[in-house]
Amino acid sequence: MKQGLRAIAVCKLAFLCLSISFLFTLASCNRDAERAAAEMTGGTPSKGRVALRRYGCSTCHVVPGVSGANGLVGPPLSQIASRVYLAGRLQNTPDNMIRWIQDPHGVDDKTAMPNLGVTDADVRDIASYLYTLK
Repeated sequence: MKQGLRAIAVCKLAFLCLSISFLFTLASCNRDAERAAAEMTGGTPSKGRVALRRYGCSTCHVVPGVSGANGLVGPPLSQIASRVYLAGRLQNTPDNMIRWIQDPHGVDDKTAMPNLGVTDADVRDIASYLYTLK
């Protein structure tokens, strides 16, 4: 009986160690994704998450990681970093994403996406956050 309890305790301890290891690995992967996105755009992902909410992007889009971002007007922005095209017409590059966010009507005069007057610093932060969404 005691050996059975010991075996269960060892299994629980092993599971706990694996879970902690997984969480550290996940956090490390997230930091790597944030670092890569920052290098690509010159922005800061954590500031971009805040800016997405401040500019009201969350009213039109579902944006993972942004509380209250459950809008259904525009497409969901989940996995936007993995998409080939932006707005159905631009190759998905940091420069094009920045261009699209700052001047959507300059890319497509029929788009429903408004020009929100996003500043140069904020657009880089927003693009940086969006490039973490793989």
